[in-house]
Amino acid sequence: MSVPSRPPVPLLAALFLALALLLTGCTSGSAPAKAPVGAPGQGAAGPESDAASVRRASPEREPSLAEIPGLGPQTRAEIPEEARQAFVVTGEGEDANRSSAVLYAREDPAEGWAAVAGPWDAHNGMKGWTDHHVAGDLRSPTGVYTLTDAGGRLPDPGALLPYDEHPRFAVDGVGFFGEPLEGSFDYVVAINYNRTEGVTPLDRTRPLGLERGGGIWIHVDHGGPTQGCVSIPENRMEDLLRTLDPAMNPVIVMGDAESLER
Repeated sequence: MSVPSRPPVPLLAALFLALALLLTGCTSGSAPAKAPVGAPGQGAAGPESDAASVRRASPEREPSLAEIPGLGPQTRAEIPEEARQAFVVTGEGEDANRSSAVLYAREDPAEGWAAVAGPWDAHNGMKGWTDHHVAGDLRSPTGVYTLTDAGGRLPDPGALLPYDEHPRFAVDGVGFFGEPLEGSFDYVVAINYNRTEGVTPLDRTRPLGLERGGGIWIHVDHGGPTQGCVSIPENRMEDLLRTLDPAMNPVIVMGDAESLER
């Protein structure tokens, strides 16, 4: 009786290996590593992905953001180096009493100035602007002045500057066009023209003398020109009071457009 011969051992091993591959397929062994989300070819790219940045390159910053537009070299040089907020009031003309106001800030001096509020409609002196303000001329003084003190008849709306609430801010009567003045001094910010810094806007000390005028404020607009102050709508005054920050050494830059371009 003959005994069938067995295949050699190496051949048996090869047969068993082929059978195992047929049963288990390609899932045996470790799975391939997943590509990171947002990698090229992995579907839609999110707004922060590299693929998105290829399609939407960041626009270059406009040169106008570095400097305040409309200001010439002389005016810019008057802005203190430490000032990081500038309330720019630009008059329509030397003899005009209407203006436009914009608040600028430079959070990072290396990045320059950028507008953060405005433009807002504003009024200035009845007869316009002057480089040499005197009492009773009905013109607003041009120049750059610090802003350190605030106050008003109404309670503090959340001002960052020191705020003096006092009934002496009440006013009545009518303006140049017959408009009521009541409420004009509900909120004010003292402009440091011919005054002592760090005191209530009601303080009447005049370092340059009484003949050079004083009491020049930013206050609530009453619908007409002022005697030399700058006025803006009441809601804008509230915004301004909540934004002007003594830590940023705010200033006002004010004058007719031609003067500011010097």
